[in-house]
Amino acid sequence: MSFEVSNSPFGPEQADLLNKLVPTLSKEQRIWLSGYLAGPSVAQGAEQDVAAEPAQAVATAEKRSITILYGSHTGNCQALSEELAEKLKAKDHDVTLSAMDDFKPKALKKVEDLLVLTSTHGEGDPPDNALSFYDFLHSKRAPKLDNVRFSVLSLGDSSYELFCHTGKEIDQRLEELGAERLYSRVDCDLDFEEPAEEWEQGVLQELEQGQPASAQASSAEPATQTASSFSKKNPFQAEIIENINLNGRGSNKETRHIELDLEGSGLVYQPGDSLGIVPENDQVLVDELIETMGWDPGESVPIGKGETRRLSEALLTTFEITNLTKPLLEKAAALSENDELGKLVQSEDASLWKGYIEGRDLLDLVQDYGPWKGSAQDFVSILRKIPARLYSIASSSSANPDEVHLTISAVRYEAYGRDRKGVCSVQCAERSEPGQSLPVYVQKNDNFRLPSDPSAPIIMVGAGTGVAPYRSFLEEREETEAEGDSWLFFGDQHFVTDFLYQTDWQGWLKEGVLSKMDVAFSRDTEEKVYVQHKMQEKGSELYQWIEKGAHIYVCGDEKYMAKDVEQTLLDILQTEGKLTEEAAVDYLAELRREKRYQRDVY
Repeated sequence: MSFEVSNSPFGPEQADLLNKLVPTLSKEQRIWLSGYLAGPSVAQGAEQDVAAEPAQAVATAEKRSITILYGSHTGNCQALSEELAEKLKAKDHDVTLSAMDDFKPKALKKVEDLLVLTSTHGEGDPPDNALSFYDFLHSKRAPKLDNVRFSVLSLGDSSYELFCHTGKEIDQRLEELGAERLYSRVDCDLDFEEPAEEWEQGVLQELEQGQPASAQASSAEPATQTASSFSKKNPFQAEIIENINLNGRGSNKETRHIELDLEGSGLVYQPGDSLGIVPENDQVLVDELIETMGWDPGESVPIGKGETRRLSEALLTTFEITNLTKPLLEKAAALSENDELGKLVQSEDASLWKGYIEGRDLLDLVQDYGPWKGSAQDFVSILRKIPARLYSIASSSSANPDEVHLTISAVRYEAYGRDRKGVCSVQCAERSEPGQSLPVYVQKNDNFRLPSDPSAPIIMVGAGTGVAPYRSFLEEREETEAEGDSWLFFGDQHFVTDFLYQTDWQGWLKEGVLSKMDVAFSRDTEEKVYVQHKMQEKGSELYQWIEKGAHIYVCGDEKYMAKDVEQTLLDILQTEGKLTEEAAVDYLAELRREKRYQRDVY
């Protein structure tokens, strides 16, 4: 068979090339080529053979392997990654799923399609389980990625100046290394579900471009998770069994121990996981806001996806009104008739808007920068959804079947002439009586787990409510009769009023479940003493524990406590281990990679 320009869609030069090539092809080569082109057989004699194998040939030629890497602090990116991996596998894609710190960086040059899902932690930092990958990617050792296609989903909090910073940096760096952007990066705020779903759908569509019909048709969704149908979108109404104040009379704090009934929910959790609570705003604040704006509380307003609610209910249950962000100020400026708000957000001096939003809420904003134009619907359209609050679980399900315990510190303070209250913490402290219920779901956290070896020693460091997960750790170790030694460093303000779960720790010390405990009560001495000071005092013994394979856990405030604890660990490694500063940093990084240094900080 020869190609004629008059009876083919090819030009003279193309027809000439084909006439030279086709006669030299073997039967197998013709079959492969015909399948690759996904069209009629190039050789009539091969038609029957092609009919049996074209889909397989196309799949072999067109499909690229997909690597999904996630950096996750609270577990949101991990959950999204796992869901995406299941959907891709259901479409018969070759998928590799991994946390960033479990992925061998040198394998990056072998990746074909790369999907990155990452959160941003603290002031623009990568989450702990993304640090090693992030550092490699930005090092001189990072390879050229000319054969890689990629897309990034970034989760963050727009109340921080460096919003979604880690995702933005990884996205930019992949492009610098020569990778091709498969689908544009999407940056998500705290209410990430809808934009994350849009990104996922966009990525799936791009991946299916050019795929064989058989692969595109395989669009069955992964099997529905059977463990529990309750989630952040559909929380379980858990009855409150107990709600008590752990602090003694005269304390500056109010820390609630809350026990919830999970019977019938199907919710399961492990020590180290968190419980999400979907909170409500304070009705008093909602009423003051509506009154100030002169709105009709019964007016119907949209809350997303075609749903509407009465304004008063929407502000109570759906929209965030206690926290201001720069994006909110920018959107509000378009509705304000006061030019000063626009000047504030456009100022080159970022300290001005940062100073304004600190300690203020939506009621302050509408009072300070009125009059306002537009309807209530216009105004609520610029608000983001109330984010769920995550609390470290303070119980072991093995020791407390069908129950979950939480340790929550009520946030109250005075600012700009008004009393302020934490949305969820004060709801739990003031408006959550036994017999009532709270909407909850379990947030898995694989980045804060007991050692798989029950004989491995553990070192636990926490201040205030940061001690909560260690109660779950020791309950679990008691229940499973784990033999590993355990050492707790705990800090708070006063011994008499703030020694949270004192009888629990004393009981476990007596029974040997807890091997050692050091406490620091900062307000009981003239010079403030914190957990890191106690660690420094015991530096020699701490180093011996680490050398014997101890796992180190840190839970609590990141900005101060966790940073000071990390610096203390580095100091101990240098002093007791005779390491240089650089070697100590590498040592701690290796502990992190080995899952022997884990943090749950906020």
